[in-house]
Amino acid sequence: MQVAVCGPAEATPEELAAARRVGELLAGRGVTVLCGGGGGVMAAVAAGARDRAGLVIGVRPDDGSAPGPVELSASVVTNLGQARNAILVWSADAVIAVGGSWGTLSEVALAMRRGGIPVVVLGGWRVVDAGGVPVLGPVQAATAEEAVRLALRDPPGARPDPVAR
Repeated sequence: MQVAVCGPAEATPEELAAARRVGELLAGRGVTVLCGGGGGVMAAVAAGARDRAGLVIGVRPDDGSAPGPVELSASVVTNLGQARNAILVWSADAVIAVGGSWGTLSEVALAMRRGGIPVVVLGGWRVVDAGGVPVLGPVQAATAEEAVRLALRDPPGARPDPVAR
């Protein structure tokens, strides 16, 4: 299974901590982590996954001339800019967005348009209609543990981390 973890390159300390924990939890379950191959949330999720000996693939928007986070296991260099978001989302069995930026919003929207996969938002964007009513689609999570449980479609009460800290 592959889970894309999306989020801003310029993230808050809380977003970085949540992304790192999501990476730890996914790797602890043997899930391959996909990310955008940059800094911020992307580097934090990669570091968390690598701390648990997980596999992390960065789908990079650039030409690869600048180094990506050292925590990546491998990089896919697309040289497509933000269009790489579609590759990232279509390569995933689930998407977790940590925090929010315009790029993150585009990844959430692409995942929802794709359909058929869990799309979980941890902090960040909440999409509402003109009347202020939440739009059906992305599922909100309050914690990293809940985000992973929802992304992996675990039943409520299941422990997302077989190796508790």
